[in-house]
Amino acid sequence: MDDGLVEPTRHKLDVDVFYRMADAGIFGEDDRIELIDGQLIDMAPIGDDHAATVDGLNRALVLAVGDFGLVSPQNPLRLDPFNEPQPDFVVFRPRADNYRTGRGGPADVLLVIEVADSSLRFDRKVKLPLYAKAGIAEVWLADLSQRVMEVHRDPVEATYASVQTCREGDRIALSLAPEIVVPLQRVFD
Repeated sequence: MDDGLVEPTRHKLDVDVFYRMADAGIFGEDDRIELIDGQLIDMAPIGDDHAATVDGLNRALVLAVGDFGLVSPQNPLRLDPFNEPQPDFVVFRPRADNYRTGRGGPADVLLVIEVADSSLRFDRKVKLPLYAKAGIAEVWLADLSQRVMEVHRDPVEATYASVQTCREGDRIALSLAPEIVVPLQRVFD
């Protein structure tokens, strides 16, 4: 039954508008905002457990990746004109200019890692499908409540065909760069 009410159309922001807003000072210096499906999303605050896990992963990644790639912590990743999440880590393919002449996109990504406590549901339901749609080959989701690392591989449309659960002490080789083996020592302690 038609009640005569029309649902309003939402205006989607693209990445260029998002950056012009930031340049104009609309966002505060400490605002943590992602652009997801053209909408501004406030990121959850970083608690002690999240920060310690990021620190542990940063050490493990930098040592494991070495010259085989570039570890980019907590920086934006442009997936398409309407999506620029800020994952906890992106490991990019090596490039001579270290991405000074432009940020890498999905084709440059070896691995994305999200560390999740309060954001776990959002990361699973929203961000993982975005990464899969963009063709990101491998995404790790650090589930702080269970103290495990979910390894998502083989994107198919908006999901991943392969999901493996790893625990503290396991070692994970990247699917696109098997020479990079990341130990999960001291990540969840």
